[in-house]
Amino acid sequence: MELAYIPSPSTGVIHLGPIPLRGYAFCIIIGVFVAVWLGNRRWVARGGKPGTVADIAVWAVPFGLVGGRLYHVITDYQLYFGEGRNWVDAFKIWEGGLGIWGAIALGAVGAWIGCRLRGIPLPAWADALAPGIALAQAFGRWGNWFNQELYGRATDLPWAVKISEGPNRVAGTYHPTFLYESLWCIGVAALVIWADRRFKLGHGRAFALYVAAYCVGRSWIEYMRVDEAHHILGLRLNVWTSIVVFVLALVYLVLSAKLRPGREEVVEPDRGPAAGDAKTPIDAADADAEDADAQAKGETGDKPGDKAPSLVKAEDGPKDTEPKDAERADAESAPGTASGTASEVKKV
Repeated sequence: MELAYIPSPSTGVIHLGPIPLRGYAFCIIIGVFVAVWLGNRRWVARGGKPGTVADIAVWAVPFGLVGGRLYHVITDYQLYFGEGRNWVDAFKIWEGGLGIWGAIALGAVGAWIGCRLRGIPLPAWADALAPGIALAQAFGRWGNWFNQELYGRATDLPWAVKISEGPNRVAGTYHPTFLYESLWCIGVAALVIWADRRFKLGHGRAFALYVAAYCVGRSWIEYMRVDEAHHILGLRLNVWTSIVVFVLALVYLVLSAKLRPGREEVVEPDRGPAAGDAKTPIDAADADAEDADAQAKGETGDKPGDKAPSLVKAEDGPKDTEPKDAERADAESAPGTASGTASEVKKV
């Protein structure tokens, strides 16, 4: 007898006139906003500028959505390219199906492009965003609840989720693996924030800790799921993926701590002029105009050295040299002068 359970929504979409509002998409959007908000706070605390995280997220989020969908379609290709299937359904992302592994991998490519454009090291940006990504996953998993998908084995526990009859599912109560993963991701976010404050993680180690901690939870939660999946040596594909990625993240943590200990001192170099010396384009244009007028008029100003040397020579040269030449000519031609006497003696 079912004494208690978590009910599932009767539908995953609400129509606002002709506009469909889908719970799955709504959960993802909330997760993105939370990740950017928290990431921005952590970025500013590390010495970065407000808004930088959002600017780079403009690159990372679309790449991540494409990567997540590609991973899902490739690893579950039979759902879209098998007999009796319609390959067009592969583009219906609102019906669910995003692989976190592909989302992180291709999202990192988009983030790398954004960081390159801003002159920012990718590991520092990833460290700031790491707990926010975990929280985004916590919100995003509730999209599976709206779609009544990705649940575990049948159970009569009081927190079991009730699934209704539908395509590719049987009515009953099951382990709410979406809830387990959501709570696990919240714990991962708290762990990364604590460890980052305690050990001053830098150079990508906070992000590596998030990846390793998430993989631990994903491995046992994935083992509980009953949805269709590929198996290798008796284990689901995503369990093997979790093991491999966990090992890689752990290796990075160890090597990075030895090669680049500590945290970045500067995460976002300021390439422009200092704040006190900054000039607007209008100020610069006015200064250039004043310099040009001063040169044209030969103004000396109140300070020594303002007069241009070339202008001084051009104006004063003729006035000083012409009278001296005339006096020298008169002195040479006049009799009785020293120069005249010398010339007469020479002639004699």
